[in-house]
Amino acid sequence: MNNTSLDVPKVTRQNKENRLSGNMGVGELAMNVLAFSSPLATVAGTLPVLLMFSGQTAPAIYIGVTLMLLIFSVGFVKMSRSVQGPGGFYSFVTAGLGKPAGLGGAFLALIGYIFIGFFAPSFFGVTLQGFVASTLGGPDIAWYWYALAITAVTTVLAYNRIDLSAKLLTIVMLLEVAVIIVFDIASFSANGLETVQSVGFALPSITDATLGLALLFAVGNFFGFEATVIYRDEVKDPDKTISRATYLAVAGIGLFYAVAAWAFIAFLGPEKVQGEAESNTVNLFSDAVTGLVGRIFADIAVLLLITSVLACMLSIQNIAARYSFALASDRALPSFLGRVHRRHKSPYVSAVAVGIVWAAAIILFTVLGVAPEVLYPIASGSETFAVLLLMFITSLAVLVYFVRRRSFAPESVWKTVVAPVISVLFLGAITYLAIANYPELIGGSQLLTIIFMTFTFALFLGGIAYALFLRSKRPHIYAGLGRQRID
Repeated sequence: MNNTSLDVPKVTRQNKENRLSGNMGVGELAMNVLAFSSPLATVAGTLPVLLMFSGQTAPAIYIGVTLMLLIFSVGFVKMSRSVQGPGGFYSFVTAGLGKPAGLGGAFLALIGYIFIGFFAPSFFGVTLQGFVASTLGGPDIAWYWYALAITAVTTVLAYNRIDLSAKLLTIVMLLEVAVIIVFDIASFSANGLETVQSVGFALPSITDATLGLALLFAVGNFFGFEATVIYRDEVKDPDKTISRATYLAVAGIGLFYAVAAWAFIAFLGPEKVQGEAESNTVNLFSDAVTGLVGRIFADIAVLLLITSVLACMLSIQNIAARYSFALASDRALPSFLGRVHRRHKSPYVSAVAVGIVWAAAIILFTVLGVAPEVLYPIASGSETFAVLLLMFITSLAVLVYFVRRRSFAPESVWKTVVAPVISVLFLGAITYLAIANYPELIGGSQLLTIIFMTFTFALFLGGIAYALFLRSKRPHIYAGLGRQRID
């Protein structure tokens, strides 16, 4: 039912010519999510950092985070069935906390995803430059040419119908998962069943000084699953597909990385894993794969790592383009960004705009002489915080939305009250840890911490201020913010 007394936007139906369309199923949507987390990049890059902070407790930390995010998914999925619009968190926050907060959340999402995505071109450029020059003995081409090339490729793919991206991402993800499974099996086999069983799952202590950072990095590996709702108009049977893909993605990511962490511990030994991860963070995975399976397989893994970055970047570009499209459709951004391709039914202008922003940033930082090794940790870490903050705000919006509805539409207490309360507490704690450990998150100084944290909160507050301006000066635009169908 509709209840305008709760300041919920009235229904605004898009005409078919300006509506996104696709035919993704559960598996393809889940693979889009998995691509965001970039399995090989996570296992080769982030997981050694997590092991450095957590040691043999890493698998248990992944399991714990998985359980918490599954609880978050309960209210999240319930909200996706009640707020039936393709605006993602933008629609959710609007429905729960009002239009100003919704617009602030939309700006956090859009800029956050664009910034996170910018880690990929620089990382891709450096990785491919080294592989071509050192491993293949080819020419030493500057990193920024590779970075511009990958930006062009993902932009062409994002320009097209989402089904093309989904098929490509599915193939790449299956290959990546296969490589990591081979690593897991090789690690467990090399040490014998008794050794593997003796490793077990050590539980972290609440007094561990590095537990906060370990939790923070673990939660970051799950980002992307929350974007399932942004594809509502591009999947088959949205209510079933979104809910199943969300649960599958969260559970799959958590178990997958827990087993990979367990494989590292089995290979290196529970007593040595933390020290090895600290002393050999960058090459921990490649050295382990080389020792277990051989150099040729390790080189194949590097090639798939390169394609993994491409898949991750494409996934992020698709999400950012859809947030841009949603805002433009509501006229909060220039209307041309809300155009839909007649044949591909994709947000092609927004997709190209994101690619242009990334290309311009690559050129700018190249001219300024900023090293790519400096760019990708800051781009990834700073706006990981933006997405985390948005998830916390969304969890609060979900709770408020269902609590306000209980007087006239009471539903399951577990789905609409208990699970959302647990989510608010959990994500609030993780957000606090991100603030407390922000310098480690971005690998930067206190000055950079102040700059980027201020910028992040300014995005949310700026969106609120912009919404209030629209309410005062352009009420016809304000009335359409967060357009959705409310059941």
